[in-house]
Formats: sequence, structure tokens, C-alpha cells
Amino acid sequence: MDTLIVHVLTALLYASVLFLIAGGLSLIYGVMRIVNLAHGMLYAFGAYVSAWAVGMMVARWPVGLLFALLPLGAVAAAGLGAVLEPTLLRPFYRRAEEYQLLVTFGLLLILADLLRLLWGPYPLSASQLYEALGSLTIGDTIYPNYNLVVIAVGALAAFGMWAFVYKTQFGVMLRATSQNMRMAQALGINVNRIYIQAFTLGCFMAGIGGAIIVPSQGAVLDMGVDALIMAFVVVVIGGLGSLEGALVGALLVGVVRELGITFFPEVELAVLYLMAAVVLLIRPAGLFGRP
Repeated sequence: MDTLIVHVLTALLYASVLFLIAGGLSLIYGVMRIVNLAHGMLYAFGAYVSAWAVGMMVARWPVGLLFALLPLGAVAAAGLGAVLEPTLLRPFYRRAEEYQLLVTFGLLLILADLLRLLWGPYPLSASQLYEALGSLTIGDTIYPNYNLVVIAVGALAAFGMWAFVYKTQFGVMLRATSQNMRMAQALGINVNRIYIQAFTLGCFMAGIGGAIIVPSQGAVLDMGVDALIMAFVVVVIGGLGSLEGALVGALLVGVVRELGITFFPEVELAVLYLMAAVVLLIRPAGLFGRP
């Protein structure tokens, strides 16, 4: 029983981070119909900014205050998104999807080199925060308390996104724009403002994912590409453009990954890709996606 609890918590930990990345990716696509290949690098950018901020202040501030620096990564990713959308992406909305894929892939390469230029090739760490919260004992296993914080943040983000999209006036405008942009514009909705806010919010979610994971894993150059690949597995399963699909897909991937690591570690990634392939064969638009 104790082992089962640990496995469930580990699956929820991975699913929480995946939802933050994939949820932002699905939100951007659902509103703007852009597959943002640079999304993983915004996740990495949030991780690097948070790790850098904590490292700058670790010798000056008490550990408790350092936790207040983690959201800086999310704010930085959102600020970068607010600049990129009107300047780089907006001219490509009316062009074929191939142009959008090319420009976001180019942005991925630029951001990867920017991270290397700013912080060098070496990993950054904020492990002081991970160690400060200690751990709890579950049977014979010691489980870090910080992981419970990550799970709580993921749950709060899922609830907050649901409330924001379905229970606010802005959420109504957001859904109207995603369903029929021209009709929403004819009704007086400022579509350009909705686009920039949606893109900024999606980048903010990716930045949160990077910020909360950096105390336990650190910030490394390849983390953005790895996160993007797994986020696409999630949205393929759940349905690109669906927040509900991103949540369900993240939970499924988290559970299957934990089972794979436990029982079939040699084929862990193959099982995830196989699951995505089966979903594509049965429901090409994903579990919650629309054709």
C-alpha cells in the first residue's frame, strides 16, 4: 500500500508539470490555431530565470524568502511571449501552417542559443529550496515534501484555468474568438488583444512549469526540447486545443510513464508513443479534440 501511494504521487508529480506545459500549448492552439514549436523553450526560459534569481540571492536572503523568487521565471516567460506575439507571430496568422511551423521552429533555435549565450552550457540549480522543505516517510520510502508542492501547484493551475476560461467574461470572449474569429470581431471583440493575452497566458503556464521543477531537477539546455516532445504526446492523446484533454492526457501519460519505469524501464518511451499512436488510429483528433 505504501509503495502504491509513492507511485501515485510520482505519477501526479509528472502529470502536474506536463499539464502546465501542454495546457499552455493547447490554449495557444485553441485560440490562435498556431502550433508553437518554441513552447518548450519558454518552459526552459522560465526554469533558467528562476534558477538564476535564486542563485543570485541565495547568500543574501533566508531560504523562506527565496521561494518568492520562483514565480519570476513564469513572469519572464509571459513577458517574452507578450513581445513575441505581436512582433513575430502576428504577420503569419493568415499564411499557411507551414510558415507558422517554420517561424516557431526558428524561434526554438534562437531561444536555445539565447539560453546558452546568457547562462552558458552548464546547468543551473536551485536545490536549496528542494532541501529546505525536507521529506516525509511513507512506509519504508522517504518522499520529498517539495514534490507535494509541485502537485498542489498543478492542481491549482488546472482549477484556475477552468475557472478563468469558463467562469469569467474574458473566458467567454476567449472561447468566442476560438470558435469564430470573424464573428467575434464583428461583435466588437478586440481579437488582437485576445490573441496577445492568450499567448501570454500560455507562455506563463509554461514558465510556471519550468519555475517549479527547477529546484528538483535544475535547469539544463536540452530540457525545453524534451518537454516539448512529451507535451505533444499529451496533446495528441487529449486533443490539441482542449484544456480538458491536456489534463486527462497529462494524467494518462504520468500514470503510464510511472508504470513503465517500474515494470518495463527499457521501453518506457516506446509505450508512451505507442499509446499516442493508438489514440490517433481510433480518434485522430484526440480524446477531447474536435475534427
